[in-house]
Amino acid sequence: PRRRVVTNALASRVDAAWAVLHTVPDPEVPAVSVCDLGIVREVIEHDDGLEIVLTPTYSGCPATEAIEHDVLAAIENAGLGRARATLRRAPAWTSDWISDEGRDKLKAYGIAPPAHLTPEQASTTAVPIKLFGRMAGERIACPRCASERTERLSAFGSTACKALYRCMACREPFEHFKPI
Repeated sequence: PRRRVVTNALASRVDAAWAVLHTVPDPEVPAVSVCDLGIVREVIEHDDGLEIVLTPTYSGCPATEAIEHDVLAAIENAGLGRARATLRRAPAWTSDWISDEGRDKLKAYGIAPPAHLTPEQASTTAVPIKLFGRMAGERIACPRCASERTERLSAFGSTACKALYRCMACREPFEHFKPI
């Protein structure tokens, strides 16, 4: 494989690693990076190399191995030296970790992003986890035409973390990234 050398314009190996990791696409939703999704939690420099701390979107996520492989390959291809990945399952990943840029990219890709709580709301608002069904009054806007006249067709889309919807205005199907 070709190696890409990161210039010393970046302040450190950690900064360079973050820049590289922002280019690693999620294998299930390639429009967003693993950083956009909040899966990469930390990059730590040790004497023997970099440690990339990952939190999977859920503990049974089948893409976890692919993400680990792609992250380590990107670091190696960037010429940043030895690296290892560590999976951190606590605290559990939450859809609130998806960046604003990631939410915009999901919408542009045709996936309705999950609702977002600010850190202040998250610390003071008890939100029940609902794997099926909407919360009362919750509207999922169509990512194509922005209409809130939508209906859920299936609790599961192409992956377990998404549900399948249809817009009643433009009649287009779309997926909704479930809030967790």
